[in-house]
Amino acid sequence: MIDRYTRPEMGSIWTEQNRYQKWLEVELAVCEAWAKLGEIPPPSLKRIRGKASFSVKRIEEIEKVVKHDVIAFLTSVAENVGEDSRFIHLGLTSYDVVDTALSLLLKEALEKILKDLKSLKNILRKQALKYKKTVMVGRTHGVHAEPITFGVKLLVWYEEVKRHLLRIANALEVISYGRISGSVGTYIHLNPKIETYALKKLGLKPARVSTQVLQRDRHAEVLFVLALLASSLEKFAIELRHLQKTEVLEVEESFTKGQKGSSSMPHKKNPVRAERISGLARVIRANLQCALENISLWHERDISHSSAERIIFPDSFILTDFILAETVDIIQNWKVNTDRMKENVNLTRGLIFSQSVLLALTKKDVTREQAYQLVQRNSLEAWNKGLDFKQLLSSDKEIKQILSEKEIDACFSLDPYLDKIDYIFDKVLSDES
Repeated sequence: MIDRYTRPEMGSIWTEQNRYQKWLEVELAVCEAWAKLGEIPPPSLKRIRGKASFSVKRIEEIEKVVKHDVIAFLTSVAENVGEDSRFIHLGLTSYDVVDTALSLLLKEALEKILKDLKSLKNILRKQALKYKKTVMVGRTHGVHAEPITFGVKLLVWYEEVKRHLLRIANALEVISYGRISGSVGTYIHLNPKIETYALKKLGLKPARVSTQVLQRDRHAEVLFVLALLASSLEKFAIELRHLQKTEVLEVEESFTKGQKGSSSMPHKKNPVRAERISGLARVIRANLQCALENISLWHERDISHSSAERIIFPDSFILTDFILAETVDIIQNWKVNTDRMKENVNLTRGLIFSQSVLLALTKKDVTREQAYQLVQRNSLEAWNKGLDFKQLLSSDKEIKQILSEKEIDACFSLDPYLDKIDYIFDKVLSDES
């Protein structure tokens, strides 16, 4: 696990204590199922329930000798249960316990991500509405395009997060399965009723068919939704990193009292948290590659996936949980420089209104090719010489013969760029209560 980025709630899910606790829950559910079928006497079941426990330290001591974690676990439990331990793990193979318990862990972790993602959705909605009509320059290829609003930018993020909520809900469904069907999945030493009863008690469904393991496409899908989410969080972070550039300076990460930005340059305020999100998102995506390779196991199973999963699942969930919380906190507390947004709208001295001029000319029966040539000629001169675009148009003899001064002025109004903002917001938010 990556302790530096571990928040307590998610970190506790991936402790050895919780992992073995899930194993014990599976074993006890199976014991209860056997008792329902009359194979475990009620007094023995009662004693098993009352005494079944384990010690992580003791498991580790035993595992050093037996070199098998499930046997070490069962031995530790048996030391506490005593004679009735003969009924524990009855007819099971290791991965009846391990894979079913892993599904429980993944469910628990996904539910935590889902909860935090809803918080991000809510804060984005609030911020999008707050800046709904806050005009800023749009950028394509990193170059000033036409005006947009900061609220629309955030609304795009909001809609993206809603898609992630659907994906995670679907991944929860995909991983909410277990299997208690024996060494190669054929129930040779088990009554299928054991699986049905135990998994229902655990809140899982039986895989319709399995080998000795649940098929790893399920687990890869879980890692895939985390990688997708991490990629969107990095997208948001990269946007912030650009907007915090000195030359742009439209949005900044909060800079707390006592914080320092550079060991050598005291003036620095850097988007370090957004940069950290970008870096950790790469690790999460890299773990997906490993999960995809885990799908291809030999025959009814091999163990090549197991060692890797002990790393990629805890680390991926811990890192996703961390960068998700970072994103929420950054957006809640960032500094939005609306005055700088206004300045940057005017930075190109009117060039961002070139399409409005182009369309105004075409409405006067000028061919698009001719209109484009007229506008581009003036825009390039404005760009190369640092001149005011509207003044150049007003001085252009050919354009003056086509457009009046009033019509030229109308092309440089921001009002039309706000006309459809309500429509966009209504389209996204109208189906929400």
